[in-house]
Amino acid sequence: MEPPSQVSFPEKKKKGIQKQEADATVYMNFMKSHCCYEAIPTSSKLVIFDTTLQVKKAFFALVANGLRAAPLWDSKLQRFVGMLTITDFINILHCYYKSPMVQMYELESHKIETWRDVYLQYSNHFLISISPEASLFDAIYSLLKYKIHRLPIIDPASGNVLHILTHKRILKFLHIFGRRVPKPAFVHGQIQELGIGTFRNIATVQQTASLYDALSIFVDRRVSALPVVDQQGKVVALYSRFDVINLAAQKSYDNLDMTMLEAVRRRTCFVEGVIKCYPDETLETIIDRIVKAEVHRLVLVDRADVVRGIISLSDLLQAMVLTPAGIDALLS
Repeated sequence: MEPPSQVSFPEKKKKGIQKQEADATVYMNFMKSHCCYEAIPTSSKLVIFDTTLQVKKAFFALVANGLRAAPLWDSKLQRFVGMLTITDFINILHCYYKSPMVQMYELESHKIETWRDVYLQYSNHFLISISPEASLFDAIYSLLKYKIHRLPIIDPASGNVLHILTHKRILKFLHIFGRRVPKPAFVHGQIQELGIGTFRNIATVQQTASLYDALSIFVDRRVSALPVVDQQGKVVALYSRFDVINLAAQKSYDNLDMTMLEAVRRRTCFVEGVIKCYPDETLETIIDRIVKAEVHRLVLVDRADVVRGIISLSDLLQAMVLTPAGIDALLS
C-alpha cells in the first residue's frame, strides 16, 4: 500500500504565494474585463463650453449645474481641445489676485481661449480621452499616469463626448459590481500595514492662514484637498479644490485675505466634520466608508485627531488595480 502523498514545506509556501498573487489580481482582472461604456450612468448631466465663452460665465455655469469640469469645444477647429476645471479657476485667482482693493480685470474679461493661451505657455496640456470600448483598467491607467481627475469618454464614430469618467465613478462601479468576484485577502489588512496612502510631507494649512495661502499650496503642491489644522496639528476641517468654486457662487473671490476658518464657514454646502480613518482600520472598511460618504479622500489621523496621512481614490485604485499589474514606476 502506497503512503499518502505529502507536500513539502517549500511547495506549500510556493502555493501560498501563488494564491496571494491570484488574490491580488482579482480587481485587476475585473477592471480588464469591463469597458468604460458599462460605467456610464443611465442618466447624467454634461455641459460643454465653447472656447469663446467668458471664463467668468463658464465658472458661474459650473456652479449653477453643480459640476466640477466641462469639455471645451473649439468652433474653428471643430473638435474638443481640452477641459475647463476648478483647477483653472484656482490658477486664475492665484495668478491675478493682488488685494481686496484691486479688481481682477482678467477674470472679468478673459475668454476661455485667452486664458488657455496664457496658461498653455507654461504647460503642455492636451486633451486626454478614452474610447467607450476601452477597458476600465485602461481608464485607471490614464487617470493615474497623467495625474488627471476627469477622463472624457469620446465616441470615435461621432466624436461626441458621452461622459466624464472619474476615480469616484470607477470605484463605485467596482464596489457595486465587484461583489460578484471573491474578495482578495489583502482587503482585510490594516491600512498602515498595506502602506496605501500618503504618509510623509502631508500638505496642510493652518486655520489662521489666508485663503490665498491655501491657493498657493494647491498650485505649488498640486494637491486636491488640504486638511485645515489648529496649532496642535489637529484636523478641524478639510478644504478641497471644489470648495474654491463657492467663491464664484458667492462672488467673494475678490477677498482672498480671509482666514481659512472664515473660508470654511462660508461654504455653501453643509459639511459635517471631516471624514476620517485610522491606521489600524482595514482596507475593506476604508473602501466602504469612502464610497458611502461619496468623498474623494479620507484624512488619516491618530487617536488625538492629529493628521498622519491622506488616503485618496487614486491611492486605492493604484493599490488595488495597477500595483498587481506591476505598474508603479510610471506613476511616481
